[in-house]
Amino acid sequence: MALSKKLLGKNERVILHMHEHIKTLIPNFIGALLVIALAIVAGVMLPESWRPASIWIMMILALLLLVVVLFVPWLKWYTATYTVTNRRIITRRGIFTKSGHDIPLSRISDVSYQKDLLDRLFGCGTLILQTSADDPLLLQDIPNVEHVHVVMTEMLFGMDSTPNDLRPTHDELAAPQEPNTSPYGGGLIPDDGGSTSRIAEPEN
Repeated sequence: MALSKKLLGKNERVILHMHEHIKTLIPNFIGALLVIALAIVAGVMLPESWRPASIWIMMILALLLLVVVLFVPWLKWYTATYTVTNRRIITRRGIFTKSGHDIPLSRISDVSYQKDLLDRLFGCGTLILQTSADDPLLLQDIPNVEHVHVVMTEMLFGMDSTPNDLRPTHDELAAPQEPNTSPYGGGLIPDDGGSTSRIAEPEN
C-alpha cells in the first residue's frame, strides 16, 4: 500500500517504501495449511449418513478459521508500512484504526542493524535508529536491511551540509555523472563582491 501524496510536505520525496518481510507470516501460512489438512481429513472420516450437511458445515468452519489464521494477519501486514522520505521516517499500521509515528531525520544520530541466523536466511533484519530519546527505535523485519542501512547512512551523514529537501534521491546518487565538456571548464570565479559565480559557457 503506497503512501498517499497528501501526507507529504512541500518538496518532500519518498526515498524508500516497504513492508515488513513476508517471513513474519510464515506461522500463519503453516496454520492455514494445517486447517486445510484437518478439514480434508475430517471430511473423509465423517460417516456417510452425515453427508452432505456435514461437508458444508466443515467447509464453513474451515473458511472462518482461514480468515482468522491467515487473511486477517495478512491484511495487518499489508497495511503496515515503513516509508523513508528526504525529511523523515514514517511508520503506519492498522486496518480500520490507523496508528503511526514520524521521526525527523534531523533527530537521528546513528543508524545500525542486526541480523540473526533466521534473518540471514531470508535476507532481512532489524534497523536500529538512535535518536535523542534513551531507547533506540527498532524497525523489525526490514527487507534487504543492509541496502536500507546504506541508503540511510548516505542521507544522514553523506551530505551533512546539504539541506534535506535539496538532497538527491538514492537513484540520483547512483546515476553516473556526465563529464563537463565546456571549453572553459565550467568552474567558479569570484565576482566583485567576493562571492563566487559560475563561468557562463559560450553560445553557439
